[in-house]
Amino acid sequence: MKNILITGGAGFIGSNLALKLLQKGYVITVLDNLSTQIHGENPEETSPLYNSIKDKVNFIKGDVTVIDDWKKAISNQDAIVHFAAETGTGQSMYEVEKYVKVNIQGTALMLDFLINNKTNVKKVIVASSRSIYGEGKYLSKTLGDVYPKHRKESDMQKGDFDVKYPNTDVLELVATDEDSKIHPSSVYGITKQNQEQMVMTVCPTVGIAPVAFRYQNVYGPGQSLSNPYTGILSIFSTQIKNGNGINIFEDGNETRDFVYIDDIVDATILGLEKEEANGEVFNVGTGVAIDVITVAKTLIASYGIEVPLTVTGNYRIGDIRHNYACLKKIEKTLGFSPKVDFERGISNFTSWVDTQEVKEDNYDKSIAEMKKKGMYK
Repeated sequence: MKNILITGGAGFIGSNLALKLLQKGYVITVLDNLSTQIHGENPEETSPLYNSIKDKVNFIKGDVTVIDDWKKAISNQDAIVHFAAETGTGQSMYEVEKYVKVNIQGTALMLDFLINNKTNVKKVIVASSRSIYGEGKYLSKTLGDVYPKHRKESDMQKGDFDVKYPNTDVLELVATDEDSKIHPSSVYGITKQNQEQMVMTVCPTVGIAPVAFRYQNVYGPGQSLSNPYTGILSIFSTQIKNGNGINIFEDGNETRDFVYIDDIVDATILGLEKEEANGEVFNVGTGVAIDVITVAKTLIASYGIEVPLTVTGNYRIGDIRHNYACLKKIEKTLGFSPKVDFERGISNFTSWVDTQEVKEDNYDKSIAEMKKKGMYK
């Protein structure tokens, strides 16, 4: 395979993947609509992500919801890496039609074209997400492995943010593996589950190898510092750089698995190049759970800018409490293990942020929007 199409290839993960594949001698086509939320008002002039790939790839400004754009993009491609999607757990809960149209319908158009036309495509990699698991996997001393349902709003209103499971009291958080229960708690998670299942189901019927990667929380140099809807590292960084205080949801003890961009790119390339990946789904993360208070304090210390840190007790509808990845499958099958730990990754990230123009802090506007829609309590 030589010719690779990356949808959403001007985005954070897509542009980094494109540059690495170019170094390896691949010919890259990118289909991207240069979304204002990610790239700003004048993306073709001012977007660092777009400009990093400009004139290096065959760039098609188009949209995955438009079949004619798919027709142009898929021509002569040997493989597709499908990243194009609306992202953001909170926003997905009140912009339902947009998330379904882009994430589900856009993927359906791709598959419809592959099914009904002769192409050179041999493999499709789809960016799935840890969000499809909803709450992570837990161990009960009395019941064994359990998968708690979404938390009750009545509990969170009282400041009780921990997950519950019937007929047991003590739950131990453990790594979520690929065989864990799929029960997303947001529209975004539902659309990622749907994308993954469609690709894994449809592609083999026409001899195309599908691969799905369930990415954890991806971060690193180059990610958008102006998008207030996703990526707490960039959101917190923009707040700190503006001298604004950080308001932390819940009690601050909620955890995520933060995985560095270079590791995401390396895992994705293994999926592209290794036949052992065909027909499989993989977690990609670090296998380490880090709480949000630690994230905020680490960023404040790294920037050397003191700002107030407030644990608010507020919460968003659709958020999960904990989830971190089990990496046994990807280690065994593809030989992947993350190379960048959180400390080094944060150092790289904040060093990059220090070189960037300080972006306007639009976080309060996003919170007001969510509150108005009843998604922020």
